[in-house]
Amino acid sequence: MTSRTTPRRSVLLAAATLTTATAATTAGCGSDDGGGGGDGGTGTSAPATTEPTGTATGTPAGGTPLASTSEIPVGGGTVFADRKVVVTQPVKGEFKAFSAICTHQGCTVNKVADGTIDCPCHGSKYDIADGAVKTGPASRPLPAERITVSGETITLA
Repeated sequence: MTSRTTPRRSVLLAAATLTTATAATTAGCGSDDGGGGGDGGTGTSAPATTEPTGTATGTPAGGTPLASTSEIPVGGGTVFADRKVVVTQPVKGEFKAFSAICTHQGCTVNKVADGTIDCPCHGSKYDIADGAVKTGPASRPLPAERITVSGETITLA
């Protein structure tokens, strides 16, 4: 029986080709062509997946604390860029969470002001209450993220 070794260069080339193919396959996920994204490009979104607003009790199992309720301004919100989530409080005691990744071309939103979640790259703005597009070029809403509110703690589920 003869043993054959594959040259290291061939292995590295194959790995690079696979990585490039995977990146090309997933690159379309952030496109704004109306395909994918779960809403069929209609601009509608599934019902919010956040827990009841400020009334949840107990400690969420496995959740990751984000902030205290007092850190999220009423009528505004806070972007947690490192966690890729934005938490808003459209009305007192009602907390919402959305992906912080703009649905236009994948930039991270950078601020919440005047009732909108704003993307610095191309000017898209999303509603703080439901993540709907208020100003394009984005055509799809920000996807809702699941959070729980327990006492004064907002937890990413």
